[in-house]
Amino acid sequence: EPVQIAMSLDIASISSISESDMDYTATIYLRQRWTDPRLVFHGNKSFTLDARLVELLWVPDTYIVESKRSFLHDVTVGNRLIRLFSNGTILYALRITTTVACNMDLSKYPMDTQTCRLQLESWGYDENDVIFTWLRGNDSVHGIEKLRLSQYTVEHYYTLVSKSQQETGSYPRLILQFELRRNILYFILETYVPSTLLVMLSWVSFWITLDSVPARTCIGVTTVLSMTTLMIGSRSSLSKTNCFIKAIDVYLGICFTFIFGALVEYAVAHYSSSQKCTAKTPREGPANELTKEMEEINIADILSSSITSYKQQISFTSVEISSDNINYSDFTMKTHEKIKCFLRNKMRRVIGYFTIQNPSNVDHYSKLLFPLFFMLVNVFYWAYYLYF
Repeated sequence: EPVQIAMSLDIASISSISESDMDYTATIYLRQRWTDPRLVFHGNKSFTLDARLVELLWVPDTYIVESKRSFLHDVTVGNRLIRLFSNGTILYALRITTTVACNMDLSKYPMDTQTCRLQLESWGYDENDVIFTWLRGNDSVHGIEKLRLSQYTVEHYYTLVSKSQQETGSYPRLILQFELRRNILYFILETYVPSTLLVMLSWVSFWITLDSVPARTCIGVTTVLSMTTLMIGSRSSLSKTNCFIKAIDVYLGICFTFIFGALVEYAVAHYSSSQKCTAKTPREGPANELTKEMEEINIADILSSSITSYKQQISFTSVEISSDNINYSDFTMKTHEKIKCFLRNKMRRVIGYFTIQNPSNVDHYSKLLFPLFFMLVNVFYWAYYLYF
């Protein structure tokens, strides 16, 4: 019959959790129990044997799945324990430090929850040789609820018994699965609050007059550069995970858009104000060429209309006009001129729709619209990343 091996774990520490390498490093006490009938002896005592006797005993070939680096502690001697009971039961304990891969989804970083695993499996003995079980179910794991991590909090954990189907056979596997929730307070104080304050600082320019060009330009350029520095610092901390579009990147992009929009708003308002001042200047002079041209056109129209009516009267009374004497080029020229005037009027109307009549209203509306849209975007942002 296959040998039944019961296991239990003590998590001594989780020293580091790396998002860039997607792994975690933990120090564990692994305890394995099995019964060897050849080692039964009389009495009720148990003996703790020297660790060097491991070479003379049969031990399971347990290994840690997805382990990148692992080692046994050997200070001051090899940290291994062998205890033999009278019924042939052997307790084999090891102190191991291992770095295990953990597939992370960083799309909601830093509001993410990561699920990591510690998997124990037999390397050479399949299910016909050994059977792995947890000694007391979820109670077989200790110490994980007492861990104090720098960025994470252990939500909950549970144990599983599974099988690994390989080409060489089916092997027993034990799984410890635990969830880590990231503490967001650090990121709120380090990134979210400064970026929000920079956006609010860019709104100060709406209360400065359009004539104060140095003040408004200084505020706009300073906030844009500060936001750029904040974005670069945020991305440099996770240089190897820049392929992910993280939640913090989305928020920084939103803040940068609002800050840049405030700078563009001043450019539009100032340009419209200068154009309006330029348009008012010719009207204030005593001689207005446009007015003269309009007057000449009106006089010419009156003369042409009177001459045309006079010719019509003559033609009806005494003169018969033949079709051969009509000059059709005059009508063609007039048609082209009418089309040009029509297109000009349409273009002026279209441009008039996009022309700002009162540039001071741009700042007036921006004082209300920029904070309103920013609050609305924040509501959707936090609702999506916290509850979906």
